[in-house]
Amino acid sequence: MPLDFTAIDFETANSSSASACAVGLTRVRGGEVVASAGWLIRPPAGHDRFFAINTGIHGICADDVVAAKTWSDQLHDIAAFVGTDVVVAHNAGFDMTVLRRACEVTGDACPPYRYVCSLQVARKTYELDSYRLPSVAAAVGFLDFPHHDATADALACAHIMIDAAARAGVSDISDLAAALGLRVGCIPVPETPPASLPVSAPLALA
Repeated sequence: MPLDFTAIDFETANSSSASACAVGLTRVRGGEVVASAGWLIRPPAGHDRFFAINTGIHGICADDVVAAKTWSDQLHDIAAFVGTDVVVAHNAGFDMTVLRRACEVTGDACPPYRYVCSLQVARKTYELDSYRLPSVAAAVGFLDFPHHDATADALACAHIMIDAAARAGVSDISDLAAALGLRVGCIPVPETPPASLPVSAPLALA
């Protein structure tokens, strides 16, 4: 099977994992990047306050998203880009939680994506002092990108997975996970109605 997948990255407005304010996407076909996109998101009501610490990380503030699509309005755009692909993300637990929680608080159906974490892949593939996205990207020759720009981060993640698959001698994302002793995760379909949670605990950013 060809090395086909979509890399995804979210940025958040505050400590709520529902507060998506930007998304980046990169499509890979046959081990080559064929498309990249990204856009701002107006976070769901009640999760739309921008914390200074988050703005300091990614540079996005409340004024930047005033005219952006809401989560509900742009979810179709994400789904259209991803299609049926396995998605990959660096520290995928963070990004999959953003996707799931934003859908929960807006009442939208969350796509049950299968996913692989490039951070876990990197730890199994490279000997590095740091496995943060810029460090791993540099190890595969993807240098000097604006970290925490969602589009750039998704592209960096894609390049890491392409390189790791080549080193492992596999041409399928599921085979790469299996070769490294990792699992392909899946976003669970909720069994209870969505419920909003307050902005509280900090999030671990990739």
